[in-house]
Amino acid sequence: MERVSADDAESVEAVPDVELTLLAGASRLNVQRFRIGPGATVPRHSHEQEQVGYVTAGELVFLVGDEDDPEEVVVGEGDSFAFESEEPHAAENRGDAPVEGVDIFSPPRTAADWGDSGDE
Repeated sequence: MERVSADDAESVEAVPDVELTLLAGASRLNVQRFRIGPGATVPRHSHEQEQVGYVTAGELVFLVGDEDDPEEVVVGEGDSFAFESEEPHAAENRGDAPVEGVDIFSPPRTAADWGDSGDE
């Protein structure tokens, strides 16, 4: 068993004002904390992992599916969400406060490198 204190976990700024912190990882899944600042955007991307999450503070707007006509899904404090493998999505914090929560990825996601292609 590996124990990681939240105080010792290293955070990375994946894109401006989007902070990701790996909290725990295993061979089949990992858990990360996210913080998305007011006005910040997670670019459109998809990934092989299934992703489930839970919002602990704030409100986040997901743009899901078709790039030309995405479905907007609003999730707020106490809401959970799930994405299938390779399901395209982006996220925007349109509010005045940070959005915080937790994501679980299976298989583990090692980095959120959205790069030039928009895909991890």
